[in-house]
Amino acid sequence: MKKIEILFRKFLLHVLLFFRKSAERKALPKIDHDSKLLFIRLNRIGDALVTTPLLYQIKKAAGCTIHILASRQNYFIFDNKDLADEIIIFNKNVKDIGGLINRINETNYDIIFDLHDDVSSTVSHLLAVTKSKHKVGLNKANKKLFSYIVPKLSSSKYHVIDRVMEFSNHLKLNIDTDSFNVIYSPKQDSIKTAEFFVNKHFAGNKFTIGINVSAGSDARFWGVTNYRKLISVLEEYDVHVVIMCAEKDLKHALEIAEQKYPIFYNPSFDVFSAMIGKINFLFTPDTSIVHIASAYHVPVFGLYVKYKTNDVIWSPYKSKFECVITTESTLENVNFAEVKEKFVPFFEKIFYEQSKKIS
Repeated sequence: MKKIEILFRKFLLHVLLFFRKSAERKALPKIDHDSKLLFIRLNRIGDALVTTPLLYQIKKAAGCTIHILASRQNYFIFDNKDLADEIIIFNKNVKDIGGLINRINETNYDIIFDLHDDVSSTVSHLLAVTKSKHKVGLNKANKKLFSYIVPKLSSSKYHVIDRVMEFSNHLKLNIDTDSFNVIYSPKQDSIKTAEFFVNKHFAGNKFTIGINVSAGSDARFWGVTNYRKLISVLEEYDVHVVIMCAEKDLKHALEIAEQKYPIFYNPSFDVFSAMIGKINFLFTPDTSIVHIASAYHVPVFGLYVKYKTNDVIWSPYKSKFECVITTESTLENVNFAEVKEKFVPFFEKIFYEQSKKIS
């Protein structure tokens, strides 16, 4: 049923774009304190996180009003006064969509931005029926809908954040390119929860390494034996070790920890993110948490699946980083010896540098 729905949406989008007259191309207006901007960024948490550098820099440079149209899966990422003044949560209900269209038209945005890298049929139909003199998007199949087209940088050559930040090169704003980074600030209650966990389980101010074993997909679970071997290596150093996981992977985490190491799990993304800010090093498979590590400048060693794609991996943008990449569909055949060979020298460099600061 889902496949039929997707095909039907694609058909409707094809019809829309075939009969649609191309929008009049025009220069973008100057963005200043009085400007009202709408940014559309649906889908996943990671998609939202890599958008935050752009929003932060525009808000900082212009002091304008920014509204975000987000999905139920990612809206909370934008809940920060340095990113947005208002967050609108997209609802697929027909009645709600009608109200959303009216709301957008009544707000009279100076510019509407489609931040999606790929063509979204939902966003395309929304752009087609909403009013704004200026609609901006990347050079892709639905470009007819845009009055200003931003070049689409190659996903095989550029980091995803650099591709998103390309929008900023067309806005005539004084933006600090050296300070681009993911912006995310956990709530104080979440920070207190993380601090309580650390104080409960760890005595003394030691270098702390978090080992995250969850990545949303079983294909990116590295295996209990491999994680146990990793911990055995870390036992040679004077460090605290905490196993981190999603609630669904708690069984795996318990097997890995063998009642010797604390396990941190919490259904709240905000609390989990706060815990990233309490560690000195993160070992993790590819997941949105790497972007939180970037926000905190926490060094990361990652395990990445790069299956049938030439895209640049979504690495932490501002963290010291090393990884092992497999071109297979899972991490199943990534052997421990291969990981250890790259992990140990990278970890030791970080460990000895930071241990001096901690002591």
